[in-house]
Amino acid sequence: MTAAPTSAFSAFALEPFPALQPGDDLAGTITDVLTHTSTALQNGDIVVVASKIVSIAEKRYVDLASVTPSPEAVNLSAQTGKPAAVVQLILDHSTEHFLATERGPIIARHTLGYQLTSAGIDRAGSEGAWLLPVDPDASARALRDALITYTGAHVAVVIADSDGRADRRGATVISIGAAGVTPLRVTEHTEPGGKTKRQEETMTDLVAAAAGLILGQRGRGAPVAVLRGIAYQSGDQGVGSMLHHAP
Repeated sequence: MTAAPTSAFSAFALEPFPALQPGDDLAGTITDVLTHTSTALQNGDIVVVASKIVSIAEKRYVDLASVTPSPEAVNLSAQTGKPAAVVQLILDHSTEHFLATERGPIIARHTLGYQLTSAGIDRAGSEGAWLLPVDPDASARALRDALITYTGAHVAVVIADSDGRADRRGATVISIGAAGVTPLRVTEHTEPGGKTKRQEETMTDLVAAAAGLILGQRGRGAPVAVLRGIAYQSGDQGVGSMLHHAP
């Protein structure tokens, strides 16, 4: 069954949001921010979380000093200007890659099946990097379940990641994990002559992009947003279910 169209919705960031430390309880931190800001989640809200803080909570940090670049990584580093150790992590966590221009960015197909700039590797200062969550859909389900337990509100969760496109400059925001919201919105309509046409939209990407308008990019300091009033179909299929190249 297709959810009714969304005619209007609201979105707000949870801020101020404290700096998360590796291993911190992300759901507990979100709940604390809700309490301190006198904000309450409502049934049907979609909580959109930046992938980086999920990675921090899951201790996905890599010390670049522990990475030994291969000759391929060294060559790509010279071509793109990225540190060789970071390039090596991109190679280690992808199955294929190409350069959007002669000097990058590096567009890579992550081993999880996502096509992402730099395979989703996020720099952590000059000495480290954050890898994507091991299973973003599982991370979204765990966070959703914990938020329901802590708040009593039946919410959905989308994990969002900044990403560049090979055909243009700049970054956008896409979904890499989801729980409680079906990732594909399917609509059907009958064309003249009686033929039924089926249309699929990446619903969780639309949600992530909407949240990206207020989450912003590096330095914004608001890694969690709440979207309210969006019509969606509930489901736990996860973003992985709509990938062409799922592992």
